Amino acid sequence: MNYIDIRSDTVTWPTPEMREAMARAAVGDDVYGDDPTVRELETYAASITGKEAALFVPSGTFGNQLALFTHCPRGSEVILDEHCHIVQHEAGASSVIAGVQLRTIDFGDALPNAADIEKRIRFGDDCHEPKTSLICLENAHSNGTVMPLETMEEIRRISTRYHIPVHMDGARLFNAAAALKVQAKDITQYVDTVMVCLSKGLCAPVGSILAGSRKFIDDARRKRKIMGGGLRQAGILAAAGLIALKEMRLRVADDHEHARLLAQRLSAIPGSMIEMDRVHINMVFFNHAQNPSIDGEAFVDFMKEKGILINGADEKGRYRFVTHYWITKASIDTIVSAIGEFYRQE
Repeated sequence: MNYIDIRSDTVTWPTPEMREAMARAAVGDDVYGDDPTVRELETYAASITGKEAALFVPSGTFGNQLALFTHCPRGSEVILDEHCHIVQHEAGASSVIAGVQLRTIDFGDALPNAADIEKRIRFGDDCHEPKTSLICLENAHSNGTVMPLETMEEIRRISTRYHIPVHMDGARLFNAAAALKVQAKDITQYVDTVMVCLSKGLCAPVGSILAGSRKFIDDARRKRKIMGGGLRQAGILAAAGLIALKEMRLRVADDHEHARLLAQRLSAIPGSMIEMDRVHINMVFFNHAQNPSIDGEAFVDFMKEKGILINGADEKGRYRFVTHYWITKASIDTIVSAIGEFYRQE
């Protein structure tokens, strides 16, 4: 059965064009630096992120953890949002790989701000304290919000004042750029390094990019090998990544439009609760707050029976629906119809 899958934008299948490009990709041994398709991908990725160099890595988590491993001395401290991907969805890898302590800030559903970050920076000679070695941001955030350039600039000024680098989890960088109506490099100019996911909404089957200065990427390349990420004939994967960056990133605004349409349609269903003010990108947050007796597991099961895959609710009782390349207006009709039917039978 072909499901309508709105669990995440990681579920996108490669397009026919990607499959064709993968089949005919020129390849070499990337550990030797001999894979021409990987080199092309890395050069192109560096150019659109405004960085000197880039490195192809297996996944977004790998890219983020490689950034921490490369930036941070062991035993130092990283400042970041308590709800960001590095904290919530990367299996505690920062303690295992980089050996760093995470100093989190609970911004709730609000955006990070420079003042709260500055309060947590530790830079003195007190032997009891770890020293801050990195600030991490996420834009767009997995809670659906986008950080304005003004906020990024303010945080950058703080990082410069204390000589602390900034890494950005830019898994959905191009969603943020589309929402802000700017180029990706307009966002990444305020960070030292950025990870960009090629498979979240861009349809590449595998891979992410880590971009930064040439010196940083040279160091990261060695540490990628330590982490087991030295790839061989990776051009087969990089070929899909090139299409993701050259073509698919230019159409993510369509996913945003579909998310807004889905949110508007759902808001018309009596009893449903849609957080319209958080539809910045391709995510819609939905809850049953006006129907507290609804069984969440029954809702998920009902949707699956209707051919629609969704995740269960989060700790706040919210469901996250994510639009992507394979979600059409017809898909939205089916989703809205199914939820309306579920509410009518309750």
